[in-house]
Order: sequence, then structure tokens, then C-alpha cells
Amino acid sequence: MSLLTEGLVKRGVDVTLFATADSETKAKLRSVCRKGYEEDKSLEPKVCECLHISELFEHADEFDLIHNNFDFLPLSYSGLVSTPVVTTIHGFSSPKIHVVYQKYNKRVFYVAISNSDKNDSLDYIATVYHGINLEQFTFQPDEGQYLLFFGRIHNDKGTVEAIDIARRAGMKMIIAGIIQDNTYYEQKVKPCIDGKQIIYVGSAGPGERNKLLGNAYALLHPINFNEPFGLSVIESMACGTPVIAFNRGSMPEIIMNAHNGFLVETVEEAVEAIRRVPSIDRFSCRKTVEEKFTAERMADNYVNVYRKILELTKRKF
Repeated sequence: MSLLTEGLVKRGVDVTLFATADSETKAKLRSVCRKGYEEDKSLEPKVCECLHISELFEHADEFDLIHNNFDFLPLSYSGLVSTPVVTTIHGFSSPKIHVVYQKYNKRVFYVAISNSDKNDSLDYIATVYHGINLEQFTFQPDEGQYLLFFGRIHNDKGTVEAIDIARRAGMKMIIAGIIQDNTYYEQKVKPCIDGKQIIYVGSAGPGERNKLLGNAYALLHPINFNEPFGLSVIESMACGTPVIAFNRGSMPEIIMNAHNGFLVETVEEAVEAIRRVPSIDRFSCRKTVEEKFTAERMADNYVNVYRKILELTKRKF
């Protein structure tokens, strides 16, 4: 959202960003919480969420359009204002929340982050893929010597499967990411970490992320769920590093098999794909991101969405 906000400001759009007070932006910033509640445990999450959402909708008439990236809760306010609301659906946390989206289906405009994540019961005005700032990712023409798992440590992301793939391939693997499921980590991941073949380096900031991704032989992405999108996948490709991913969710929309990575169905197929990585032109990986997944392209696509909504609602832009 930061990249989108700054991209819109650069295009001359008058943007007000509703975010925490410590946010850095060239847009107008409004906040009710000093920082994120994951960073300040003294804050009550539900209180922050309620105050945050209400602050926006109580000032809805100040805006031509409201772009909601806060899941389903703001939808319940949308019927109380005349300002058009567009909601980017960043995946569905549970099928139980579908009923909220269905209730406001004809009132709110929905944007999907991949075609695979669309719900058949909803209408969508567009699909807009996430974009990244290419300047933060250095292209590395030469392949590295280790495999990389980059993402939250959770069964959904397939950390254990990645370890299994690396072991079967006889290659070193680095794991980087937050521990989202402590039980999963303690029982299934930690016992495999030996500091030699399987190494855990914790969460990586932008600088370290760039080095880890760029210097890797391949990124392993053996997901166990239908992932709406995969930021680490396009970040890896931006550095020139191919991705080996389980063929689920949005992966076929990002990975062109044998061109910028490999789509596989099993651990065994992933091991075989590792042997085929040298056949991938690393520049092709970078080119995919340059053509489809930049922050500039994302901002342009959203401007087109905004224009369409304002035309449909008879508002000026």
C-alpha cells in the first residue's frame, strides 16, 4: 500500500492515507493509532481497528473515492456513505467471511489480486497484481549455491516440504522469515536445523532480503494452500532467481513453467526441477517482473480502476 500511495501521489492524485502515525508518506497522513499493534503490545487490536475505520468513514464526504485494503470490516460502513468504495480483496481468511462480501456485492466495487482468488459469488471490476519497487532488488546474472525458503514459517507455506526437497537434492538451504506458528516450528522445523545444510537466519530486512534472494540457486515455494499471490516469488525473480513452486493458487499466473521457474505437484517433482534450474535464463526472470509486476504498473492499473468507478458513479475525476 505504501508503493501504491506514493505512486498515486507521483501521478498527481490527491491522496489521504489512513495509517499509523509513524508511517512515512508524501500523501496526507491521518492516524488514530501511534503505531501498529503488533509493534506496541499495549494497544488493543479491536479498539485500534474500530477507531481507524470509523475515522475514515466519518469523513467520507471529503473524498471522491475510498480505497479499502482493510478486509471485510469497512464494508459494514459502506452503506452509510455516498462516497464510492473499492475494496481490494487480499485473499479470504475464512469462508465464513464470504457472507459479508456477498451482502455488499452490488454496493462496493471489488478488485482481486489474482484471477485464481476470485470467488464465483462476487462481481469484480478488475484484477490488479501486486507490484514491487525494482530499485530495491539487484539483478544477479550468476546462480548461487544454496536453495532459499523465504516466507513465514507455517504449514501453509510448506517450510517442512522445502526442507525435505533440499535434503533429497543434497543441497544447502537457508530459511528466512518470521515464525508464525510456534508449535509447527518447534516440532517440525527446528529439529531439522543443523546450521550446516539447513540454516535459519530469522526475519530479513530489505537489504538482507536482496542479498539472500539474489545469491540463491533457486527459491523453493512448496505452498500447501491456494495462495492469492506470492510477493516473495516476484521478489526472487526480480533478482534473477528462478522459483520452484507447487502448482496451486496464483502460481500459474506468475510462473511460466520452464521459463522463469517450475510448477510442480510433488516433492519428488521439485527435486527433479532443481536439476533443471541451469536451463532457466535468469534475465527472463527479471524481465517477467519488469513487464508485469512493477509498482508503476500497479499504480497505473489502479488509476484505471478509479476512473472506471467514477464514470460508473457519475463522479468527476
